[in-house]
Amino acid sequence: MKLTVFGATGGIGGHIVRQALDAGHTVTAVVRDRSRLDIADHPALTVVTVSGLTDSEPLEPLLLGSDAALSGVGARSLKDVGVAATATRGILGALEATGVRRFVAVSAMPVGPIPDGEGFLGRRVAYPLVRRFLRKVYDDLAEMEADIRRSGTEWTVMRPPRLTDKPVSGTYRLAIGANVPNGNFVSRADVAHAMLALLDNPASVDQPVGVAL
Repeated sequence: MKLTVFGATGGIGGHIVRQALDAGHTVTAVVRDRSRLDIADHPALTVVTVSGLTDSEPLEPLLLGSDAALSGVGARSLKDVGVAATATRGILGALEATGVRRFVAVSAMPVGPIPDGEGFLGRRVAYPLVRRFLRKVYDDLAEMEADIRRSGTEWTVMRPPRLTDKPVSGTYRLAIGANVPNGNFVSRADVAHAMLALLDNPASVDQPVGVAL
């Protein structure tokens, strides 16, 4: 496939780019700082530097001919809160203008409802505390998800729990349309792996998907 990856220098975005290239895809990596993309030159990789993602028009040429777009865009810290919704609006505008339909983006587990089967600590302690202390982060992601749902894309939103830097395992759990119960951790590499694996899975279209170990 020909893929366009937004947020390609992020913790998940970098794994998407590397894994996609390893799988034989052609990748356009969209970045703000080329030096942050820790990937050597690759014949199937094109790196494009943009000043931001809020304006859709400069993004349109990066999507022409693409089969799908993936986004690892999100706040790196509390000072970046708001970037998920505003950047994704720019991406969605470019997708609409270019006719690229398939779109997979990263959100977070606390945006979704508490799943059936969640244990007492998760239901009564972990979910409420995380939502309270990082409310602005999850409000931003919830706004992003709402914009994606209203779009004309064939979308999938990934909702991972706490992220780690462990290598890809491929042994994570997925829950289409729900969060994974009692899922406390997952690696960024496994989130990227899941996003790529779901690109051609019709059951995941227009669905949030939980992913966790």
